[in-house]
Amino acid sequence: MYGQGNRIRRLTMASAALTGSFGLCMPLAAQESGTAGSTELGPIEISGGRQGSGAAQPLMRGKIGSTAQSLPTAVTTITEEEIRTLNVDRDISNIYRRVPGVVANNIDQGDTGNGFRMRGFATNGTHGADVAVSVDGVPQNIPSSQGGAGHGPVFLEWLTPQMIKRVDVIKGPVSALYGDQNRAGAVNIETLDGGDVASSVGVDVASFDGRRTNLVLGGEHEGLQSLLVTDIYRTNGYRKAAETERDNYFWKLSKVIGEAKYSVRFSHYESDFKNDGYLNLPALKAGTIGRRDTDNLYGFGNANRNTYVFNRAPADGDAGLYYTAYYEDFRRVRGISNGTNTHNYGKDDRDIYGGRLTYNFVHEDTASLMVGTDVRRDKGDAFRRQYRNFAPTQNFYHDFDMDLITYGVFAQGQYKPIDSLKLLAGVRHDRFDYAIDNLKFRNASTGYNSSVTTPKFGLVWTPFEPLELFTNVAQGFRSPAAEYISSGSGSALPLRDTGGQINDSVRPSKVKSYDIGFTLRPSDRLSTTTEFYYIQNDSETVQTSPGVYEQVGDTTRKGVETSFNYQATSTLSTYASYGRIIDALITNPAPGIGARLVVPEHTYKAGVQYRDGFMGGQITLNADAYHLGGIPYYVGTDKRTMPAYTRYDLRASYDYSDYQFSVYGTFRPHRYGTEVAYGTNSGLVIVPQPSTTLGASVRYFF
Repeated sequence: MYGQGNRIRRLTMASAALTGSFGLCMPLAAQESGTAGSTELGPIEISGGRQGSGAAQPLMRGKIGSTAQSLPTAVTTITEEEIRTLNVDRDISNIYRRVPGVVANNIDQGDTGNGFRMRGFATNGTHGADVAVSVDGVPQNIPSSQGGAGHGPVFLEWLTPQMIKRVDVIKGPVSALYGDQNRAGAVNIETLDGGDVASSVGVDVASFDGRRTNLVLGGEHEGLQSLLVTDIYRTNGYRKAAETERDNYFWKLSKVIGEAKYSVRFSHYESDFKNDGYLNLPALKAGTIGRRDTDNLYGFGNANRNTYVFNRAPADGDAGLYYTAYYEDFRRVRGISNGTNTHNYGKDDRDIYGGRLTYNFVHEDTASLMVGTDVRRDKGDAFRRQYRNFAPTQNFYHDFDMDLITYGVFAQGQYKPIDSLKLLAGVRHDRFDYAIDNLKFRNASTGYNSSVTTPKFGLVWTPFEPLELFTNVAQGFRSPAAEYISSGSGSALPLRDTGGQINDSVRPSKVKSYDIGFTLRPSDRLSTTTEFYYIQNDSETVQTSPGVYEQVGDTTRKGVETSFNYQATSTLSTYASYGRIIDALITNPAPGIGARLVVPEHTYKAGVQYRDGFMGGQITLNADAYHLGGIPYYVGTDKRTMPAYTRYDLRASYDYSDYQFSVYGTFRPHRYGTEVAYGTNSGLVIVPQPSTTLGASVRYFF
């Protein structure tokens, strides 16, 4: 296990690092020299990752490599050290708060899915659909879900900050390593090894009865690294019926054998929650209902998820063999109030397993070729049922017994014809073999076979060292949902043999994305990145009549994102970003539906960090601002604008000897501002947010 000396060395290394995506300043801990003070830091690394305190490192996009930072697109890397300075609280999606252009929605409806989206994609709500998310090579999107979170939602509640080593956010579908849901981009999350962390125990308390207890046991013995994380979380929530009970357990073993690094991990997650649903904004403003009330019945749910993962990767460098195998059983229910005494009760009971095999050929610093294949099987029951007065009825909205198999093959090559120019080309081919047993309309049961090919091209030009120009054109896709293929009336009806409709002409939804951008580093202290994107979805699937789904036209998205990182002094750093969605339009909207997609036109983010020695320890102060504006919504075809949403996060931490003390607060000044809202015929419905949330924590390292 790590002792005090190891913890100090680790704190020193982390403090010396500059996180390139945000430009956060991390001076050396005073404990290293035994005196309070600061140390001059190394330069900011632009394309992500962690930078040591030595000389300036070159920009990363022009290098041959298998990491996300080598792609010809905008990539933000969130490091373990940065996650410690965020107010993550109950929602792991808060790790995306500082990423330029990414909307991190605090759904605040229990463990119902992780709210984040980017580049104007919101077709399936706010639950991470349209972004391909993987953890240690295991896909996290659930295409079979019927739990009320849309098609391809992401559930990351099984993760805690103490498990995460790094998060790469890749803008656009440029990487061939990611398949289903890779339309807006991809997120790759890597978990920690036992040798990366110091053992510790922490206690956290927050507003609205938030309580968290966390134990981390990390260490190494004869080359075998072990990491055990347990996390117990409870809260009563801001709203009257809001309650969450969540238990997370994680154990990972890692060892280098010969030229390969092997790891095996197990995670167990379970939760039980209640939530208050949405409230009508006109009724709130009229005072007929309070912000903390429940309209009709409260919602409820629970989940249980066990995951087993085995990984192999080269021990040194990028070249060589990679493979992943995994299995998980996924059980989840959610009851959503949809009447004065009824719920739409969704249940997912799935067994998911698969793997990936990849080999990366590397020729010096001039070329590489990664080829591979992956397969995933998602099997089990999923339904949505009507509950009346918290008891099941005989009526179902959907009921499917599904066996969904996806096969993929891919290749991605990089080549540098000259030192200042790098070319990238990739391609994926994915095939779907589905067996869908429609239990609501049995004669609509069907098999489904289809395939999709998505090429990717890009280049990076570095005319001189401080400037990096990049561009790409790439395609991505999303698999069709079961209710698109085997459809029927969405009304609550008993199970029957007749009715329903088979839509076997439905194809995977494809997008074509164009990017162009640059990164400029005029000095070691200042960096800026700007990118423009244009996205066309040539096969948007919509419901054209009851039970009938068709691909009726294009969806177009245009936008720009720009970010700045500035290390003002050795102890003070700042970041700022602005995202503008210029257009997010449905070319052929369904009757009675507006053409604009419900996504924010403006996303502003800014922050500052101060870190220095203080009274024999180290103090870290963080302040972050987050603002969304210009979000349209429709009542019929009447276009309106949601209230603006602003959030301020403050956090102060003090490291002294073997202890870390933190206090934090989140402030929302707009009374009716919200991150999650929907337009209805009776007006906007929203999830009210508390104006102030406060918390404190203490952690002991041993």
